[in-house]
Amino acid sequence: ARFRRQRQGAPVGGLVVHAMLQHLPGLPEARWQEAALAYARRAGAGQDGEALAAEARAGMRAPARAAVCGPGCRAEQPVAGVVAGRVVSGQVDRLAVTPHQVMVADFKTSRTPPAGPDDVPVLYLRQMAAYRAVLALLYPRHEVVCVLVWTDGPVAMALPGPLLDRHAPGAEGDAADGPKT
Repeated sequence: ARFRRQRQGAPVGGLVVHAMLQHLPGLPEARWQEAALAYARRAGAGQDGEALAAEARAGMRAPARAAVCGPGCRAEQPVAGVVAGRVVSGQVDRLAVTPHQVMVADFKTSRTPPAGPDDVPVLYLRQMAAYRAVLALLYPRHEVVCVLVWTDGPVAMALPGPLLDRHAPGAEGDAADGPKT
């Protein structure tokens, strides 16, 4: 059973796994288990700490892990820009920049992964489309790849460009008062 005790309206388990995904990649893989368990104890996860640590480690080993959890990748990176006349700002969970590609990943914890990209909740598609639009402005010569990493599984799901285009700021059907990321 997942650790679902509430702390300030959010499931503690999801917060613990998210924090592990943020910080563990900066350590050598041999230290992930020890550091994850220590963090889970400090966060008050109790007997669920081992399961949460395993969930975080599995998420980091998902297919997109090498690109977004490897050396040189950045955690919790702020992004901001003006796209289609709208201010877009947010904080990406993981960002990797190579000579030709920018990969942005958002970790989804305590959620069952959808069957495929077309089943991803619109809120997440708008969020990732907004990040993609801002990063395309910042890195005009790079391909911007967006990935959702569902820690339940784990499942790394690349979001196709045409799908994100339909949900980008300023796209037809995009609500002017849509979510600000």
